[in-house]
Amino acid sequence: MKYGYARVSTVHQDLESQIQALEKEGCETIYSEKFTGTKADRPKFKELLSILKKGDTLVITKLDRFARSTVDAIQTVKELFERGVKVHVLNMGLVEDTPTGRLILTIMSGFAEFERDMIVERTQEGKAIAKQKPDFKEGRPKIYGRKRIEESLKLLETHSYKEVTEMTGISKSTLIRAKRKVTK
Repeated sequence: MKYGYARVSTVHQDLESQIQALEKEGCETIYSEKFTGTKADRPKFKELLSILKKGDTLVITKLDRFARSTVDAIQTVKELFERGVKVHVLNMGLVEDTPTGRLILTIMSGFAEFERDMIVERTQEGKAIAKQKPDFKEGRPKIYGRKRIEESLKLLETHSYKEVTEMTGISKSTLIRAKRKVTK
């Protein structure tokens, strides 16, 4: 049986293109999750690994969706080979249990790990540069400006939270937090 595995790192990313590629490849069952690849404990991936048996094929779109590091990729593929499971990486091809197949897997895993490390490094560099700016604020930007929050708090004097939320689109929890700040 062909099993597919799709993963993205954050809840804001979309799994659809991976799932479509796996369906096109003929995967009968597809496991997917929105979970960082840097963690070993990926629940859906663990579940999938536990059911794979001799003759099955695990299909993934790219190596970086599958393993956290070169060592992790090699170890996982080795365990799958020992159980008689085939591994097919769509952008690489079928990984063969031969010296050449293992060499290609090692090299490609190394490149995937290097790419991930470079992304982390560039992100950290960008953040370090941004922190040097005097107006830097860490975290998500505020959706509503001070003026709009003040207007909404004024409405609360004569309307309920539900009514103000419906009128302004500002959630009740945001209004409560803003009101607490004002009353402190």
